[in-house]
Amino acid sequence: MPDLAAYASYSQHLAKLIPLVGQEDFAQQLIATLKAVIPIDDATIIVYPRGAMPIIEYFEEPDAPGTSTLDRFVKGAFLLDPYYLAAERDRRFGVFRLRDLSPTGFKDTEYYQNWYRNCGYRDECGYVFPVMEDGFINIALGKITPRTRFSTTQFATLVAIAPTIEVLCQQHWASHTSSAASQNLRAQLHGALTAFGSSLLTERETQVINLVLHGHSTKTVAEKLSISMETVKLHRKHAYAKLEISSQAELFYLFLDSLMSAQNYAGGDTLVAYMQPPLSRQ
Repeated sequence: MPDLAAYASYSQHLAKLIPLVGQEDFAQQLIATLKAVIPIDDATIIVYPRGAMPIIEYFEEPDAPGTSTLDRFVKGAFLLDPYYLAAERDRRFGVFRLRDLSPTGFKDTEYYQNWYRNCGYRDECGYVFPVMEDGFINIALGKITPRTRFSTTQFATLVAIAPTIEVLCQQHWASHTSSAASQNLRAQLHGALTAFGSSLLTERETQVINLVLHGHSTKTVAEKLSISMETVKLHRKHAYAKLEISSQAELFYLFLDSLMSAQNYAGGDTLVAYMQPPLSRQ
């Protein structure tokens, strides 16, 4: 039997949402509409204008005192986000579970611990829609209650209403544009990620730590590079020694710190300037 009460609640919220297209309260009402359909503990809306840095359009204040998670995310950590990579790199749009997009070993990464665990997420579903001119939006929906996940029925419901939600989002964010001066910012950051460590490491070692940063396990790194798992471990060991770190956590923070401290970045490995004595950076 269809849940008529749920349909009625969704319809009522949708009737409030449609007139708000282009208005300041649209994002808040959008999340309220989705919460009327399925139980959602937390939500964030991130807009990626063409080439520009991400914009947090909506987020919910945590019960506990906040950290700098969102600040780190918008300044560079988003480059490792599976939802971002699905849209930017693979041009995949629609409704996804986190486990549908993340590589094997992703939950062991410092990125997962730093972003998803700090958000309190136990499970996540998300919409990724193209909006504006070559831009896109990520609507992240989280479960934070222990031992709870989005059920198959709940996910199917999100899929069923996706066409309506997508059209409304495209209409609302149609006017978002990025200036010509900012259009290459994300491309520069992608270049920084690709080149990270290259001033100190061999080409293969650089490839290995790049895949490690993206959440790949030793096995999947070996498969992608067509080398043995023992060789991957050896390259990673040598890379860590040259970078003077001892863990994936330190690798993650070294990348973020070097990226966030780079000023007027024009290309190359961000470690070149980062590892200079403070006086020589000025």
